[in-house]
Amino acid sequence: MTSTSASPGLARFNALEEHAAYAALHEACASATWAKRLLAARPYATADDLFAASDAAMAELTTADLDEAMAGHPPIGRPKEGDPTSAREQAGMAGAADELKAEMLELNLAYQERFGHVFLICATGRTGEQMRDAVKERIGNSPEQEREIVRTELGKINRIRLARLVEED
Repeated sequence: MTSTSASPGLARFNALEEHAAYAALHEACASATWAKRLLAARPYATADDLFAASDAAMAELTTADLDEAMAGHPPIGRPKEGDPTSAREQAGMAGAADELKAEMLELNLAYQERFGHVFLICATGRTGEQMRDAVKERIGNSPEQEREIVRTELGKINRIRLARLVEED
């Protein structure tokens, strides 16, 4: 997902009016701070420049900003109704056995009780079993460790969503 020249999708994003660009960014990540930082750096010469700005903004998000970003993500196994993005990203759970879905629901609840937010993972390309194993592994982390893992996972999700935003024609 790297590019060295401006794609038509990137040119279109750069040309959007501020409110429309903000809405597109906010759809990619629910953190207002992240979206405002990316907006302020427009126009982008390449998709890589946009990704680098996203990574830099993610690295600087406060705990409150991360909470805001996580609030935009549904629990794994329960994509938002009518949201093709979360359904596509969580496709690995869609065909999972009922037993795995029930186990994931229990794990999600235990994780949320422990950390105070949804279990967040870049689910794109992962199977239901891989996501289950990840939550089982991560539930033993300290809140500080988990916060940094979440920051990394959000960064991966944002890159995928930004790539879709600027590569679509």
